[in-house]
Amino acid sequence: MRFAHTLDRTNYIFPDMKALLAKASPQRSGDQLAGVCAASAAERVAAQMALADVPMRQFLSEAVVPYEADEVTRLIVDSHDADSFARVGSVTVGEFRDWLLGDEADTATLAALGPGLTPEMVAAVSKLMRLQDLIAVAAKCRNITRFRNTIGLQGRLSTRLQPNHPTDHPVGIAASIVDGLMYGAGDAVIGINPATDNVQTVIALLSMLDEMRVKLDAPIQSCVLAHVTTTIAAIAQSAPVDLVFQSLAGTEAANRAFGISLGVLDEAFDAAKALDRGTLGNNFMYFETGQGSELSSGGHAGVDQQTLEARCYAVARHYKPLLVNSVVGFIGPEYLFNGKEIARAGLEDHFCGKLLGLPMGCDVCYTNHAEADQDDVDSLLTLLAVAGCTFIMGVPGADDVMLNYQTTSFHDALYVRKLLGLKPAPEFEAWLEAIGITDKTGQLRATVSKRIMEALPFPTGAA
Repeated sequence: MRFAHTLDRTNYIFPDMKALLAKASPQRSGDQLAGVCAASAAERVAAQMALADVPMRQFLSEAVVPYEADEVTRLIVDSHDADSFARVGSVTVGEFRDWLLGDEADTATLAALGPGLTPEMVAAVSKLMRLQDLIAVAAKCRNITRFRNTIGLQGRLSTRLQPNHPTDHPVGIAASIVDGLMYGAGDAVIGINPATDNVQTVIALLSMLDEMRVKLDAPIQSCVLAHVTTTIAAIAQSAPVDLVFQSLAGTEAANRAFGISLGVLDEAFDAAKALDRGTLGNNFMYFETGQGSELSSGGHAGVDQQTLEARCYAVARHYKPLLVNSVVGFIGPEYLFNGKEIARAGLEDHFCGKLLGLPMGCDVCYTNHAEADQDDVDSLLTLLAVAGCTFIMGVPGADDVMLNYQTTSFHDALYVRKLLGLKPAPEFEAWLEAIGITDKTGQLRATVSKRIMEALPFPTGAA
């Protein structure tokens, strides 16, 4: 179906929904690289005005990637909850935006609505929003998940403790873990990006993490962020797998480039479910995404990168994950050029994921060749925390020595928790006090916890 809008006596024509969504997107380098963006600010405004008049129901009959050619589209269509959608089924995208910003759209109402929304719907409405709109609506969404602690409660901000090491050396990894725990980080997950995807290395790291957890009697979950097929192989060898990780894309073709399909994810889900390692709940999947991955793999199908990013969340939602993380600036300036584009993308991703019912976190980051710096990280970190972000990264010194990018540190998490009166997950908060890392007020103690030092997987002198 064609869409049109006249602006300043110029009639702008958009041949289909895919083109309309792309032209309505705020400027970003990835869409420019793909050749799908608006040719001018005027065309972008015309597209946004045309998009505002599109009935929400139209997204159910016009796919941006054909149903018969893409299993992600089939998942979106086949799993749509018509009853939940009925609340907003008679409005336009513009009217939906206004409703989201109103008092009627409270936390409970938005939670009930989530299953009735498709990724294209939430992507569309986000394109009509200012940053404050994205923040205001996301802050009303509370998507709570559990494994060994409770993630996503009001007034809480969790952290992924990210102790990467360029050679997967257990001493270096353990030192970073201790450093992070002493700063109160790690309640979302202690997650290692392995330098290699070797099954035996992954099993060794998982075993080390689990041994530390048991010695510390800590209400935490761990993950080695290997490829999902490597994790399946590790489970087959009885490895202590808590969370199953995988990066996701928004099209079947791009997921194929990642070496996955929905069938592979189903296999991983079933394998991890059989382990039954959760104590408070059984949300055990961990997904990461990021705008631009589909274009970088040649699987974007001519769709703008932000709409494709939202489609990742439909895949994630299907598996009821504990954590979903937008690694917003990681792919590079070819897709998000500078701090302004990264900030917009991070708030869009967080908004779309939360509205679709996901426990959204964000790796507030940039690569060293992007037009961004630590001031941009500080800004986006603060905005996301105000918006109710579920979790952020905690990396020693904010500099990942294995992945070679800049992100948030243990200190950054302390800053934003203190600034906004946020706390870690309640079970983890109680453990921090019990083990002597914090006092009764939640403040960090100046002394090192003896129990943590005793849990090191190497003699203290070797550190």
